[in-house]
Amino acid sequence: MMSSFSELKPGASHKNPGRVHKQISESESAVLPGTESADSGLGDVDDLPVPQQIRISNITCDSFKISWDMDSRGTERITHYFIDLDKKEHKNSNKFKHKDVPTKLVAKAVPLPMTVRGHWFLSPRTEYTVAVQTAAKQPDGEYAVSQWSERVEFCTADYSTVHLNQLLQKAEAIAGRMLPFTVFYRNQQQDYFQQASPSYRSRDAQCRRMLPSVKDNSGSHGSPISGKLEGLFFSCNTEFNTGNPPQDSPYGPYRFQIRADILFNQNTNIYFGDFYCMYTSYHYVILVLAPDGSKGDAFCKGRLPALDRSNNRFLSCTEEDDGSLSFHHAQDVILEVIYTEPVDLSSGTVTQISGHQLMSQSTVNAKKDPSCKICNISVGR
Repeated sequence: MMSSFSELKPGASHKNPGRVHKQISESESAVLPGTESADSGLGDVDDLPVPQQIRISNITCDSFKISWDMDSRGTERITHYFIDLDKKEHKNSNKFKHKDVPTKLVAKAVPLPMTVRGHWFLSPRTEYTVAVQTAAKQPDGEYAVSQWSERVEFCTADYSTVHLNQLLQKAEAIAGRMLPFTVFYRNQQQDYFQQASPSYRSRDAQCRRMLPSVKDNSGSHGSPISGKLEGLFFSCNTEFNTGNPPQDSPYGPYRFQIRADILFNQNTNIYFGDFYCMYTSYHYVILVLAPDGSKGDAFCKGRLPALDRSNNRFLSCTEEDDGSLSFHHAQDVILEVIYTEPVDLSSGTVTQISGHQLMSQSTVNAKKDPSCKICNISVGR
């Protein structure tokens, strides 16, 4: 059963839990049916039962269910639950989080387990701690409360396919017309392609293969591929005026180039992985190419939205009447293509590009702009 709760007023004193006022605007009350709007306070700790054995279940990217045990003594007096929800602190915690973001929730006492849902304070793939009090509202508007329960930890989940489909629809809206291309390419430093180089885990020097490595944490915070999917990044975007790959790259001055049909053909499944920007006017779409039945394909099935390889708004492979394959990419987004299997260097060519190494365009561990209305959905960043 879903809870009915309100957030305590931002900036309320946490040093004196015996007196905290809550306020909620009329518009917020419309969003949260059943929310109380009257000012009230907390009384001294009462002999109400203290929640014990806190259990968290049914975790999604923006909700969870919570239940607990408690003595039967005094339960008939309970009218509300107070839920104290906080992000677990880490050395690399988000330094931009405002200290006054409210995380103390007031919920009317309902049968347990109770669903706590709220994209305005819950983010995907984030560690939280939670503690609970039972409370009894008094005739004068004050609350009598129990002691706090033990504090337990949990982590919210990745985006579900429902959320990814919302991102997909937003990306499709700005993809633009399709342009032809013939090759995928991957830029690196020169020593990456040298056979004797042992310094890259994504290179098998002895067999001259490029090996899949775990995707970094760039892009949407809730994307299920970050830190989990293994693959090789390729690009396929072309310059509008030449139809060729650009001569600039943020990843290195040496480029491996391979015919498109070697990586993308009728045996390759294509999935949508993410849509994001980095405080710039251009947007990135991450796609996954996985040979049918491969380990990467098994990872993507059920996690990522599958695309029609010959008819989608980003990257298409179409069989012509003569049996040849033609390829097109979206003009108005930058495509990052993850191929999930090793690739032999002998299947393509390595050449030095003539342009600049534009490090400012690197997407390595890049953070998504949480304020962009084009590429964000309503379940966190």
